[in-house]
Amino acid sequence: MLITNCDKGDFDQIINDVEDFWGSRRTACLHHPMFLYEFGNTAYVVKENGRVLAYLFGFLSQTGPLAYIHLVAVRQSHRRHGLGCQLFEHFADYARKKGCQTIKAITSPDNVASVAFHRRLGMEISASVKDYSGPGIDRIVLIKAL
Repeated sequence: MLITNCDKGDFDQIINDVEDFWGSRRTACLHHPMFLYEFGNTAYVVKENGRVLAYLFGFLSQTGPLAYIHLVAVRQSHRRHGLGCQLFEHFADYARKKGCQTIKAITSPDNVASVAFHRRLGMEISASVKDYSGPGIDRIVLIKAL
């Protein structure tokens, strides 16, 4: 399976199947089309026979040598096959080549699965920030040196 840039058909498939990736539609609002149109060079998919199995939407910070992972997801049927790790490494390699020194992600404190996934990638919790995403919306910040 190859990692390629996400195209419009891939993006539409992800939106239509968001429940298969996330278990519900709770993250649908986070899948903004800017990740396809404005940050398409850092929007990646893993496909098999035209079906998106996993994806990562990220971007490079405009204020420093930092790469940011916005969303990374794997279909429920394809978890524990290393697809998320492959996407992470692909993005990290790209970020490194562009001069980034750190990769960052955030998640909610109660999302134990997300924290565990990012920790398996070698990311460390750098902070737990109260009100990070607005009043009463705390987040955990994870980082990894590139």
